[in-house]
Amino acid sequence: MLSRPRDPEALIDEEAFADDEFMPYWAELWPAALELAEALPASLAGLRVIELGCGLGMPSLVAAARGAVVTALDWAEPAVELLRGNAERNGLSVAAVHADWRAYAGDFDLVLGSDLLYEARNAAALLELLPRLAPEAILAEPGRPHAAGFFRQAAETWTIEPLGARVARLTRTTREGRQAPRR
Repeated sequence: MLSRPRDPEALIDEEAFADDEFMPYWAELWPAALELAEALPASLAGLRVIELGCGLGMPSLVAAARGAVVTALDWAEPAVELLRGNAERNGLSVAAVHADWRAYAGDFDLVLGSDLLYEARNAAALLELLPRLAPEAILAEPGRPHAAGFFRQAAETWTIEPLGARVARLTRTTREGRQAPRR
């Protein structure tokens, strides 16, 4: 069961928008998040997984249900609080963290992200962040204008495998062209 805000537009705050163009995007159940959740492997037992910009956290909840140790980040405190409640209601363990994913550090096996490339600044930040977090990522991208450039640059250091029309697995490669070892 997933609780979510009934009227996301009612959450729009003019002052918050003036301070870093904050919009309550977290309050929508976006198709990319559903596609990412559906593309996850049947077993993630024991993998350390992080979801960036989790919003309602559907991929995080699915990953936790499939055995992953999940950390989910969002810069909207209400999203983090709602995800904590949704995890508890579903008997799942998810470490929901209030943070800006663009400046996060950690050591994980797998990064999850859906619809992260809606702003140009996010493409550059994601390219820089991914190799510091994990050797593998699964990203859902609905065709935002900045996505093509992101994937072109990512292909220089990552092997990109389509998992569906809008979902891709990125595996970091070594300078010799081999896949980086899993941790």
